[in-house]
Amino acid sequence: MLTASARLLSLLSLLQSRPHWAGAALAERMQVHPRTLRRDIDRLRQLGYPVQASSGVAGGYAFRAGRALPPLLLDDEEALAAAIALRTAVTGTISGIEQTAITALVKLEQVMPPRLRRRLDALRSTILPLDQSGPVVDAGVLAALAGACRDQLQVHFDYADRNDQRTRRRVEPQGVVHTDRRWYLVAWCTARADWRTFRIDRIVAAPTVGAHFSPRPAPGNGDLRTWVAQSLSLGQYSEQARVILHAPLASMQRQIPASAGSLEPVDAERCLLTCGASPLGAIVYWLMALDLEFEVLGPPALQQKLHEAGQRVARSLARAQASAGH
Repeated sequence: MLTASARLLSLLSLLQSRPHWAGAALAERMQVHPRTLRRDIDRLRQLGYPVQASSGVAGGYAFRAGRALPPLLLDDEEALAAAIALRTAVTGTISGIEQTAITALVKLEQVMPPRLRRRLDALRSTILPLDQSGPVVDAGVLAALAGACRDQLQVHFDYADRNDQRTRRRVEPQGVVHTDRRWYLVAWCTARADWRTFRIDRIVAAPTVGAHFSPRPAPGNGDLRTWVAQSLSLGQYSEQARVILHAPLASMQRQIPASAGSLEPVDAERCLLTCGASPLGAIVYWLMALDLEFEVLGPPALQQKLHEAGQRVARSLARAQASAGH
């Protein structure tokens, strides 16, 4: 005899396995009296599962869509298919859903038994990803890091910088972020006593988890995606360009991504752009491409670069006018 909880799980699994069950057939399959079946159906409804009942000759029970998504029961093959699809989405093959896919993958793999994880790893090794721009990261590493963030566990890993110099890191992870076609780990670095971003594709081999840690207030007021984007746009440059754009903040936010620079309002009609000042020629180009008035506050080298560009344009126009005069 099944316990009440086990019986409810068994009933829920059967209801999800086909679009409609006759009441007598479902009671027989569950090996319970029809009155017990009706009570179990009522309990499922109280838990938020949308089970509809119909009467008559063709009456019975059907699992229908409700107002909220209740917990779902997946068999082995369905769980494997969902995990493979999520791992594909996580690695960036499907744009725009990477961040959500990693949280769903962590939840699914957390409850997946070892035998299914072994099958998942075997299947993953036989799937060849499509060519894509940007570095490819291992979904298993992503899931391990995201799980450590959720469970507040320290992480140890070897990290290679842009010059392939490797160091051993011990961090307290806060979150994983996908931006600009790359995955980043936001973590408190215990060696430097500060927040850092780590490109996950530069983590060498699988990270290992350690002891629990007490959480800290997240950087960027909790908006990790914006914080990472601004760190990338400003942190890697020795100098920063500061430009007043003669356009409202909301308008510029639609044109300039957070990964390119930070924006803040000056007044209702102007905003201040702060971005990396290298290469200077590229900044001159896209400032002109914005097709609006602007004022460069610094650095002086950028002001000089704009002055030289303006002189070249003036000389070009003068030559064109002289040619037209002849």
